[in-house]
Amino acid sequence: MHLTRDAFLASLADLPEPDDAAIAAARARQGELTKPARSLGRLEEIALFMAGWQGRGIPRLDTVQAIVFAGNHGVAARGVSAFPPAVTAQMVANFRSGGAAINALAAACGAQLSVHALDLDRPTGDIAEEPALSAAECLAALQAGADSVDAKADLVFVGEMGIANTTPAAALCAAALGGTASQWCGRGTGLDDKGVSRKVAAVEAALALHGEHCRDPFETLRRLGGREIAAMAGAILAARRHRIPVLLDGFIACASVAPFHVHAPGVLDHCLAAHRSAEGGHTRLLEAFGLDPLLDLGMRLGEGSGAAVAVQIVRSALGAHAQMATFAEAAVNAGSVAPQP
Repeated sequence: MHLTRDAFLASLADLPEPDDAAIAAARARQGELTKPARSLGRLEEIALFMAGWQGRGIPRLDTVQAIVFAGNHGVAARGVSAFPPAVTAQMVANFRSGGAAINALAAACGAQLSVHALDLDRPTGDIAEEPALSAAECLAALQAGADSVDAKADLVFVGEMGIANTTPAAALCAAALGGTASQWCGRGTGLDDKGVSRKVAAVEAALALHGEHCRDPFETLRRLGGREIAAMAGAILAARRHRIPVLLDGFIACASVAPFHVHAPGVLDHCLAAHRSAEGGHTRLLEAFGLDPLLDLGMRLGEGSGAAVAVQIVRSALGAHAQMATFAEAAVNAGSVAPQP
């Protein structure tokens, strides 16, 4: 499919909604299970959420898809990362040989992992001096992300690898949601104070250069993002088209869709926040999205690692929902179970 800018923006106005009948069926089943009402807390909410997006009263996780995108950034030359750009390709090789954290965590949660390296030999433009991507490059990255999604998946999460990509992520958040560069810029993978100052300066320059042109989410993304960032957005939005629920990973994954959240409120209704990253701007970003993270483990690795851990929570929620006996099946008098306050 040939994606155009106008077609892409138009697609944000007509998004599928969850299945109310499936939610009602799941809620009715929750009321019949051998436990006090609401005694499993958010696990019950997760079961209903998954039921609505999967369109079945007893949702399942037969296929969990983990998708990692990698890209390089011109702004890295400004010393805004603790690591050199060559590490991006080295880590992609590590992913493909099975040696990274996401490999171990995807295997632990039963996810099928794929890795997509996007023109690593062609870094984006330095956002402090020029747009990150041309319109054609941004559309190609969005399309790559969309094409990576398995329409039959039961749950999707996306991750990234891209040295210096917390800098464009901070710029995207500031352009979309307001606030200063310093409010959105954190230490990334371990910057010292001077490195953070360079990052803030780069974001300030990018906002001054591009801010007046960021009138729609596509233009914001192409000017301030990156290939792997646009691909994550494309995958998350494609999952919505397929009515596949998404676990949002950390700061960069969430930043990829910040411009779309502002443009089309409700565009992230199919998403759960997997965790709260240790990257400072992530809390502010989740608050803007109105999402309460499932986990808060001090993680800041990226790669989709926090989402992989959160899959285990979703599996627990769906396991309880599907496998617990009902009062009738267990011959338990429902009236004997005290309601929860």
